[in-house]
Amino acid sequence: MADARAAESTPQSIPALLARNVARYGGYPAYREKEFGIWQVWSWAQAAAEIRAMALGFMDLGVERGDHIAIIGRNRPAHYWAMVAAQMCGAVPVPLYQDAVAEEMAYVLGHCGARFVICGDQEQVDKVVEVEDRIHTIEQVMYTDKRGMRKYDHSRMNALEDVIATGRASHYRYDEELDRRIAELTYDSTCVMLYTSGTTGKPKGVVLSNRNIIETAKNSCDFDRLTRMEEVLAYLPMAWVGDFIFSIGQAYWAGFTVNCPENAATMMSDLREIGPTYFFAPPRVFEGQLTNVMIRMEDAGRVKKWLFDHYMALARKIGPRVLDGKPVGAVERLRYALGELAIYGPLKNALGFSRVRVGYTAGEAIGPEIFDFYRSLGINLKQLYGQTEASVFITQQPDGQVRSDTVGVPSPGVEVKIGETGEVYYRSPGTFVEYYNNPDSTASTKDAEGWVATGDAGFFEEGTGHLRIIDRAKDVGKMADGRLFAPKYVENKLKFYPNILEAVVFGAGRDRCTAFINIDLTAVGNWAERNNIAYASYQELAGHPKVYEMIGRHIDEVNASVAQDPMLAGCQIHRFLILHKELDADDGEMTRTRKVRRNIVAEKYADLIEALYDGRDSIYTETEVTYEDGRKGAIKATLRLADASVAPEQRIAAE
Repeated sequence: MADARAAESTPQSIPALLARNVARYGGYPAYREKEFGIWQVWSWAQAAAEIRAMALGFMDLGVERGDHIAIIGRNRPAHYWAMVAAQMCGAVPVPLYQDAVAEEMAYVLGHCGARFVICGDQEQVDKVVEVEDRIHTIEQVMYTDKRGMRKYDHSRMNALEDVIATGRASHYRYDEELDRRIAELTYDSTCVMLYTSGTTGKPKGVVLSNRNIIETAKNSCDFDRLTRMEEVLAYLPMAWVGDFIFSIGQAYWAGFTVNCPENAATMMSDLREIGPTYFFAPPRVFEGQLTNVMIRMEDAGRVKKWLFDHYMALARKIGPRVLDGKPVGAVERLRYALGELAIYGPLKNALGFSRVRVGYTAGEAIGPEIFDFYRSLGINLKQLYGQTEASVFITQQPDGQVRSDTVGVPSPGVEVKIGETGEVYYRSPGTFVEYYNNPDSTASTKDAEGWVATGDAGFFEEGTGHLRIIDRAKDVGKMADGRLFAPKYVENKLKFYPNILEAVVFGAGRDRCTAFINIDLTAVGNWAERNNIAYASYQELAGHPKVYEMIGRHIDEVNASVAQDPMLAGCQIHRFLILHKELDADDGEMTRTRKVRRNIVAEKYADLIEALYDGRDSIYTETEVTYEDGRKGAIKATLRLADASVAPEQRIAAE
């Protein structure tokens, strides 16, 4: 009975949460956006007025219940408002990746049958115009930034600010109808449709209801005690479920402030200015920040470098214990406090993490060394495990139980079980409704009892109840001799090194493992400059003998580490090559969330893989690439193939 009363008192939609926040927090900041170097602020009351005017403007354009409104652009308050305004009208917001090429956009726009498209700027408008002849459902295109738009055909185009102005002017005509539509929204009404990254095929439209988003936001906010006082930075792709749950779901439930940076180039400086208290980033962001730190320290003076190394060694030893409130000796605590003054505090301030109370990483497994680095600084970084289909949260790490080798315990309200094959299954209030227009995929992913197959292999630890994810179930396999093959485990260890941007390990069904390496151009370029190594291109630097020597040393160290784990010792890398180009989403080699499409890479570079296994020292290859303007070209290169040192069997046996 109490549960029923609680459900009745919970707002049943995002627009209803907005109205509640206006009543509770009307004058407090809801959104900030940096534009022309100045932070603009909107209170909850001001944001609600903008959203309502936008919804009225949508109705004036003819938005009907059930319409799909695509939103393409960077993180801006107006784009978040557009998603809520669409819901008010009974329509479904569909955010798209702004860096997607026109062909990718065409698929999503066509699949959802979007009648209306909101574009951030001229670049996004051009992509829509390019595919309009194939997408016959689009009736109106709106744009946020007016620059460059003067000479376009405006018979079916409107500036978003003009739509808002029209909504304000015509509110008498549509007020009653808009109120009716808002009142019609229920817990089971569609809140948003988000497309999967398409790791293994075409993206699928994941339909999430108000129940999915609000229940998940409520439970996760309670878990980490999130309040109105939190500050977050909204910089991740708006099409990603992580951004939606943090910047709309949790923001509207807790009433905290969403800050939008000026652009990608100013993101790090904007992060330092805001000093978020609640921060989320995929591993690649933390990897990139660590790379920049290490590059700067390599350029530092001898004394500063010694201090950094000395205090970081101390931090790795006792930092996590201090963070978790565990017993630490008085002398060590004093030394750590000195390290906070000299190294940790200034470093956290430079990273923008001085005020972080709760930090999360997810999307892909993070290397344990990278994870431990941030926690050793006193940053409460935790891992969560989730999916778009789960409204993000499946497991979380409670304070005091944070480790690099697990993803925590089931999130509040979530049930998790391990199938007979080792695959992880879950069900929860956040479990998606369906894949849009794809009943077969819905049925194969979610069973009649609501259990969802994650596609990941894992197991629960005895005693702690923490979940450990081994790898994608389809990627976990056996070596030719029957030993376990889990490529992600090795790849994450390799990516701890600032010089290694990406790694792809092969070995399923083979007698040994091999790897492709992508170097980090910034880190390796900085190293080359310090070592007086001249180069004219990424390709030339990647193929340099001294770069191969350096990467070879990293791989040898990883092999020695992998050899310590009897279960995965067979995953040591025997041979490797450094790719002549970066893996790129535009070339189909990665998803827009920077996940490697392993099958596509294996198919595209099959000749390179075979060369690694047949003993050749070099191979000539030609690779098709896609330029930023969509044109195709080819890169030709002769790649060197190198051997790595494998840790001796007796080391494994000794363990």
